[in-house]
Amino acid sequence: MNDQSVVAIQIDRPLRAEVEVVVRCHLALPVVVSVPPILEDGTPFPTRYWLSCPLAARRVARLESAGGIARLEAFVASSSELRDEMARANAAYATERDAALPIGVDPAPTGGVGGNEGEGLKCLHAHYAHSAAASANPVGAIVAPFVEPLDCAMPCVREVNSQVERNPEWSEPP
Repeated sequence: MNDQSVVAIQIDRPLRAEVEVVVRCHLALPVVVSVPPILEDGTPFPTRYWLSCPLAARRVARLESAGGIARLEAFVASSSELRDEMARANAAYATERDAALPIGVDPAPTGGVGGNEGEGLKCLHAHYAHSAAASANPVGAIVAPFVEPLDCAMPCVREVNSQVERNPEWSEPP
């Protein structure tokens, strides 16, 4: 199956740029993709790592809807060590993304993880994706045990008659 088609089905919308798979699940499907800093239409895109796996996205969404962002923001704010680690994670994220920018592009994306400016935590999906991509992100590391294992018994997408589609038999593992 073509990774671009699989990711489009996983995120339930057309891709706005070609992505590169950086993490795969045990079924060899994309979990995290790397997105270019400038989309095909020229739009700056601050999010370097995008979570495509429906299971991981669903589990992170549950954390967010239960107030996880506010709780983790307070937790990070309570520790100078965690604040420093997050500052380093945001700086490393921005540096990596900016290294992929075409020379002289304007406007360029800004911010750290998920385009975050400052000390807040804009999106747990972006933090988890950053951490899963083997990057030092303390918030992503805290989120990981609530998301993993990604142990689907069957793939979330399948190929039928040379077409990639959402697998109607897929369900979240217990």
